[in-house]
Amino acid sequence: MNKELLFDMKGIGKTYGTSEVLKNIDMQIYKGEVIGLIGENGAGKSTLLKIIAGVEQPTTGTMLMKGVPFSAKSVVDANRQGIGMVFQEQSLILNLTVAQNIFLGREKPYSTGKIINWAKMNADAKKVLARLGVDSIQPNKRVYDLNFVHRQMVEIAKVLDIILKVSDTGALLLLDEPTTVLSNDEIEVLFKEIKRIKEKGVSVIFISHRLDEVLAITDRIYIFKDGEETGVVNTAEANITLLYEKMVGRTTSGRYYLVNEQTVPADEVVLEVEGLGKYGYFKDVSFRLKRGEVLGFCGVEGSGKEELCSVLCGDELFTAGTIKVNGRPMRSFKSPAKALDSGILSIPKDRRLEGMIGTLPLRDNIIASSLKKISKFNVLSKKNIKNISLHWISKMGVKCGSIEDRMDHLSGGNAQKAIFSRVISSGSEILILNHPTRGVDVGAKEELYKAIREITNGGKSVILLGDTLDECIGLSSRILIMKDGLIQKEFQCPGNAKPEQIDIVKYMM
Repeated sequence: MNKELLFDMKGIGKTYGTSEVLKNIDMQIYKGEVIGLIGENGAGKSTLLKIIAGVEQPTTGTMLMKGVPFSAKSVVDANRQGIGMVFQEQSLILNLTVAQNIFLGREKPYSTGKIINWAKMNADAKKVLARLGVDSIQPNKRVYDLNFVHRQMVEIAKVLDIILKVSDTGALLLLDEPTTVLSNDEIEVLFKEIKRIKEKGVSVIFISHRLDEVLAITDRIYIFKDGEETGVVNTAEANITLLYEKMVGRTTSGRYYLVNEQTVPADEVVLEVEGLGKYGYFKDVSFRLKRGEVLGFCGVEGSGKEELCSVLCGDELFTAGTIKVNGRPMRSFKSPAKALDSGILSIPKDRRLEGMIGTLPLRDNIIASSLKKISKFNVLSKKNIKNISLHWISKMGVKCGSIEDRMDHLSGGNAQKAIFSRVISSGSEILILNHPTRGVDVGAKEELYKAIREITNGGKSVILLGDTLDECIGLSSRILIMKDGLIQKEFQCPGNAKPEQIDIVKYMM
């Protein structure tokens, strides 16, 4: 079978100052082909996609689209040429409606002079959403009012609609970690759509840290390491072990959870929750968190576990029950700062919006939760800040140019390591980890798992919402399962006797 070349890259390089993030990348993408792109955080995957999508310009190299020299000065310019990208950290404008976001820059068919036909735009947006099975999302609703999952589905639907308009002559869809917040059912819908547009001749570059997904949906896989392409494999000839070894340059060590280092919790109770409730979300939740324990919460979306964590870290107020920290009764934490004063700190699910201050340098982000601890008479020592920052960058293996690097310039995994540094260095006794490894590659996950083991070995306690059920089982000392806002079952998870996934799932569904 003759394959038609759609997109061709030769010698693509990208340099920021003295930092070379991409080096001499060659890649060929054929019509109707799904390419997987894998590598550790900071390997240059997202940067390459941004170059193709017109967000960044290459420092060296050339690109061809359908045999013609290609360059894009902006995302809109790339869209016009049949290339669309779903960004890892999302690019929707929150104060616009769903329909306005979907047709942003494409409003002309709905306008007469200065008048927009909103009814027609909303109706067409409804059709675009229905393609992905999310027609329950109202087109006239502001994106700000949608949860993170629905925002992701809107973004995917928007980009698909853009490129399908030019699919007759060949189009390219770029997906940067599109599934990180999606449920299994939503991932299945997305994969069905990818297969459908593939049959129309649309090509896809798919980035994911979930190697099983890459194996399930791709035809070929490119492996990146430290900004260079280190291999290309046919998906039919690959497996997870092979991909892992090519990514990180070493063999895999089990499932990375370091079960042999799991701490046996002490008898001391550091957090006691009794009859806790938040109207409309969860009720009558009771548990005790022991020193040195990892207490995992499992449940599907809407089970109440996310809202429970929001209450415990000060993002939401509870409407019933009591909370005691080290035996002291607590009123509702009116803010995360109040929770921090009581020794509770969270790593939030959405690291970009809630976990960091992107425009500030790395050093300021690392010390942000330790200001009271490291200041003397409300004065901060620059030398002390530098030493603390360098210590945690080294300890957590954060890849950066210097402590002055802006946080939003770090890759997803390195940003997450920096957030871990901030949380651990705060000295808080109770840490709430809400999907702490979401969007993090397998190599970086090992380092974060090691950090969690060190946290509990040091006498701190963890409440965990794992990114996967397997992760929650592997890391937890004990698991509580929530469904419909109630705790349904408790499982002990000692290192030598972990429960099976099937035993837990039947209480979740």
